Amino acid sequence: MNTTGYRAEAFPLQGPTVQHTVVNVHTDNPNDHIVWSLCNLLYSNPFCIGLVAVYYSFKARDRKMFGDMEGARNYASTARCLNIVSTVLIVITILIFIALSVVLVKLAHVQVTEVKAQLNRYGLNHYGGHYSK
Repeated sequence: MNTTGYRAEAFPLQGPTVQHTVVNVHTDNPNDHIVWSLCNLLYSNPFCIGLVAVYYSFKARDRKMFGDMEGARNYASTARCLNIVSTVLIVITILIFIALSVVLVKLAHVQVTEVKAQLNRYGLNHYGGHYSK
């Protein structure tokens, strides 16, 4: 091996004179909330809020694909707010439905017991006939 054309250079190790370059890469991709929006669209969808949330979620995803992170954050924030409102309305509706169901069952039970008491007062059995004594 012929090394006559190459010159050996020695680089002595020196102390802390090495400079470091720090590159901050902003990897905070905004969440587009597409799954949440689709769930709100498919389940109950009060006042079409779920449909509008899906629209903003798709717009956020489009902005993210084009590299406009600020626009994507704005659309995602709007989609998140709409999803929160839709979810709260759905939960309130379900709670009201459950409360009304309980009240109606209780009222029906009271009515049935009153009818039974009246039938017994007049000496009638539950089928409309007289008791045989």
